[in-house]
Amino acid sequence: MKVPLFVLGLLIVIILIFISIGYLNPQPPTAEINGHVFSLFLAQTSQEQEIGLAKFNKIDKNQGMLFIFQKADYYRFWMKNMRFPIDIIFINKDKVVDIFPKVPVSKNGILPIYTTSARADKVLEINSGLSDEYKIKKGSEIKISL
Repeated sequence: MKVPLFVLGLLIVIILIFISIGYLNPQPPTAEINGHVFSLFLAQTSQEQEIGLAKFNKIDKNQGMLFIFQKADYYRFWMKNMRFPIDIIFINKDKVVDIFPKVPVSKNGILPIYTTSARADKVLEINSGLSDEYKIKKGSEIKISL
């Protein structure tokens, strides 16, 4: 069966429209801090939040994981099953409220708990040392695009 040229042309136009508005190539979520953009993995469910970055052996320098919570609170993090050190950045709305830089992987089963001193509604985990390198500190503004 031969497809009419009109139908084929219409199909191509529809595909181009979907590509141009991002349906076939959606942009990953990002976080921008001090001019540096991180491509994000999202941890939204309790299971995703429990596993976090522990499912990776490493992440690229421009990657991070964003934990999104329903309400601002004093959240606690640990390094269970982590394979590489990270910086833990606590965020409330669009500002950094606390940072734990260069958090090491656990040794000998010892799992310190990192708790924010201020309420946070999101947490960003990035590679160890980047918060110092990019001069991220309390009060730094963060722009998150989901």
